Amino acid sequence: MIRLTAFLGSMLLVAQTASAQAPIPESLVTPDKVDTRVGTLEFKDGVPSADSAAKLYDNLDFTYAYRAFMDNLRGVSIHSLKKGMQDIGMKENEVLVFSDLMDAKSLFLTANADTIYVMGYLDVSKGPVVLETPPKFLGAVQDAWFRWVIDVGAPGPDRGEGGKYLIVGPDYDGPLPAGGFYVAKARTNTILWFGRSFLENGSDPKPVVETIKSATKVYAYEPGGVGTPIADFLAGKAKLGRIEPPPATVFHEGTGKVMNTVPPNDWTFYEALNEIVQSEPATALDPELMGPVAAIGIVKGKPFAPDDRVKAIMTDALALANATSRALFTSPRDPAWYYYPDSSWFNFLFQTGYEFETPIPEITAEGVKPYPPTGYRTMDARTNFFYGVTGITPGMAMRLTGIGSQYLLAVADAAKNHFDGAKTYKVTLPKGIPEANFWSFTVYDNMTRSMLDTPQRYPRAGSQSFPSPAAEAAADGSTTIWFAPAQPDGVARGNWIQTDPNKGWFTILRLYSPLQPFFDKSWRPSEIELAN
Repeated sequence: MIRLTAFLGSMLLVAQTASAQAPIPESLVTPDKVDTRVGTLEFKDGVPSADSAAKLYDNLDFTYAYRAFMDNLRGVSIHSLKKGMQDIGMKENEVLVFSDLMDAKSLFLTANADTIYVMGYLDVSKGPVVLETPPKFLGAVQDAWFRWVIDVGAPGPDRGEGGKYLIVGPDYDGPLPAGGFYVAKARTNTILWFGRSFLENGSDPKPVVETIKSATKVYAYEPGGVGTPIADFLAGKAKLGRIEPPPATVFHEGTGKVMNTVPPNDWTFYEALNEIVQSEPATALDPELMGPVAAIGIVKGKPFAPDDRVKAIMTDALALANATSRALFTSPRDPAWYYYPDSSWFNFLFQTGYEFETPIPEITAEGVKPYPPTGYRTMDARTNFFYGVTGITPGMAMRLTGIGSQYLLAVADAAKNHFDGAKTYKVTLPKGIPEANFWSFTVYDNMTRSMLDTPQRYPRAGSQSFPSPAAEAAADGSTTIWFAPAQPDGVARGNWIQTDPNKGWFTILRLYSPLQPFFDKSWRPSEIELAN
């Protein structure tokens, strides 16, 4: 009996000990009241009040709408470029060429007034499309989400000799040629392509335009035609297609046209985003990126009809996202982006690469030395780039001498103040400007990120003598460029870019076929200084 009593007592002690709850760690506790940027939130034993839950869901929807802009501005930019071409009457497989160069009448993100632009859009949902490029071309193919598909021309597989590119859509499973084409598989049905050709002797666009119009062709691919061996037909692997000349390519003139290709920052941004989602395969974009888009009601196959509450939140998020993007573009905060110590000249692609993840490889005497992947996206750089630039390729982020082009941007002067269009500034390029082709400055409107529209029409200065006189060097070999609303006394026309007293501006220095002194920084432009 004594043993039984002792046993029952010990069991009761165990039961009491087991029923005693351990204290909840402070790190797991949500207080009854929490002060946040969206106001005071109230909880009862971890459960939000109805008013607090409503605030939290409003904030959550805000973050989804904000991310929809920040993550997908690039796609809406491509959509806007396509729409701009359609607005001047272009159709798929047609070609836009700027025979006398692009001027400031059209809105294009940081385009230049030095090269002959050629561009167009394709729809590969109906089958592969062939793009034949001219020799001495420099360009790239992008998909509907502004992802690089393939380079064409000098940085591409044709290496500037001209070539036939076969662009294949995501759903095509038919036969492909055994040879004769550079085949590129895209993840979207909408394709944008663009390229640039250089002036002959830096002064005459006409011979180059003639080459472009005779060599550039865009047409539907004929399965079983050129590129298909007869042996494949005899083995039952392919059908035989027609061997016929492709239909004549339609060209549109771009110089002087008024067209808008810049992505919007009002409600039509979301409408454009919905159009992209509806027209492309549901799997064309990463699910993590598509998640916030779907959360605000943009879902493939479903109508986009947000209620008044969600629409108000999205409008607010859009305004803040656009403002943040503009701040990142006009006031970069990462010191690693600046190309020289204590400088306003920047180019973050050296730090982030064209995918905004890994620095671009070093080029050494022993060969290419790539950096290891960082494993993360540099979000500020991605936003900065797509807010101000059209077109992204590995060719924009490489240290190879004599190939492609390199860029330095300046949004502020030597004192780190933004440029005032009513004031006069100057910059000096030392002797031995490191380029094997030509160099140029172009001035852009802060608001549109497009060429600044002034009576000068072509807001540029450089080594070419078209469409405005070439800049003149001083006796010591250095070249000074002036930025002012009126031509300064004693300054040659080719050394002056006109500004607008009522507009802020920024500039890009371009070096075409850059040389080693640029990459090793033994040559350096001056800062842009306020002049008396």
